[in-house]
Amino acid sequence: MFLLVKGLEDYMLPCVTKKYFGIDCIGCGLQRSALLFLKGQFVDSFLMYPALYPMLLFFAFLIFDLFIKIKHSEKIKLALAAFTILAAVTNYILKLYIN
Repeated sequence: MFLLVKGLEDYMLPCVTKKYFGIDCIGCGLQRSALLFLKGQFVDSFLMYPALYPMLLFFAFLIFDLFIKIKHSEKIKLALAAFTILAAVTNYILKLYIN
């Protein structure tokens, strides 16, 4: 696992928005947060990009729903997607005004 995580660090993509315009994009921090999550540094991962956790929950539910059909799954998917977007936008706004 360590070698996989170490290999991923070498191939992280730079943020084009930050490089050319000097401001963070709404996804800035997602790669580093996912890497910290894979390393087991859950608190640091959350502090880097809080929207990762609702995003993981959303994707886990999508995969789970492929195999086991759940009543009202469309409403649950919509709610999880909305919560993920809300978390990402809130994180972005806070990052703009706090930094």
